[in-house]
Amino acid sequence: MASLADRVRGNGRIAAGLLLNLLVSICIVFLNKWIYVHHGFPNMSLTLVHFVVTWLGLYVCQKLDIFAPKSLPPSKLLLLALSFCGFVVFTNLSLQNNTIGTYQLAKAMTTPVIIVIQTLCYKKTFSTKIRLTLIPITLGVILNSYYDVKFNFLGTVFAALGVLVTSLYQVWVGAKQHELQVNSMQLLYYQAPMSSAMLVVAVPFFEPVFAEGGIFGPWSVSALLMVLLSGVIAFMVNLSIYWIIGNTSPVTYNMFGHFKFCITLFGGYVLFKDPLSINQGLGMLCTLFGILAYTHFKLSEQEGSKSKLVQRP
Repeated sequence: MASLADRVRGNGRIAAGLLLNLLVSICIVFLNKWIYVHHGFPNMSLTLVHFVVTWLGLYVCQKLDIFAPKSLPPSKLLLLALSFCGFVVFTNLSLQNNTIGTYQLAKAMTTPVIIVIQTLCYKKTFSTKIRLTLIPITLGVILNSYYDVKFNFLGTVFAALGVLVTSLYQVWVGAKQHELQVNSMQLLYYQAPMSSAMLVVAVPFFEPVFAEGGIFGPWSVSALLMVLLSGVIAFMVNLSIYWIIGNTSPVTYNMFGHFKFCITLFGGYVLFKDPLSINQGLGMLCTLFGILAYTHFKLSEQEGSKSKLVQRP
């Protein structure tokens, strides 16, 4: 009974983490798009604000004894910090230069890329059933984005780079937590300031700093409040990503991401009166079918593995 209670509590925590990630991820997509369109705040500078607020949030959590920092060698985190910069910068550039549908379509390609990376580089195997669930999910996302796909060369480049770097980043997040024996907060606590330092060096080469349109340029109070709110939400997004991947897997996180895609489209239809075609409605159902199939097969495999372990003498 104790093991059953522990399992229920564990599943409850994962469900709460997924729900938090669902809410804040959808919020930040619309909020960042609003900041780019209505205020023109520079992309890399906004990313830097996200990193700094994330580190400050973790510093406060550490002072409140929510977690205990663990000393980690910087060399072990260098690639992770660099990929974190690329992950946020390229996904934000994709959002800035593409429509939301195109941005989401590109993100959907992260799941198959992660499976390829884990198969080739980490020798991880996926059952045929799990691989087949990618077909309805990918097809559903393509149908969803059919009328919104307006590719331009620059946006396509940023989207492709975003998919590659995001896939590497998400695989490394899970691998580093296990390799270094740290939790999500401990890893992000050391990695966020490293990523911030990298962007502090890079920002002056790509964006103005003190001039109009720069991070320290003249901004309205409403713009600054929006940027600060975006930083706070980014902290919750980053923390929930690390926690979910550490407690499940990069593929599970991405499958959940496709569910968020359907919710984002539906939210756009309800909140912003975006048109929702029959093809998009069918695409949402197709994607949800793939997610439910993945969840069913994944749980079945996990239960099968646990049964084998229990039956061993």
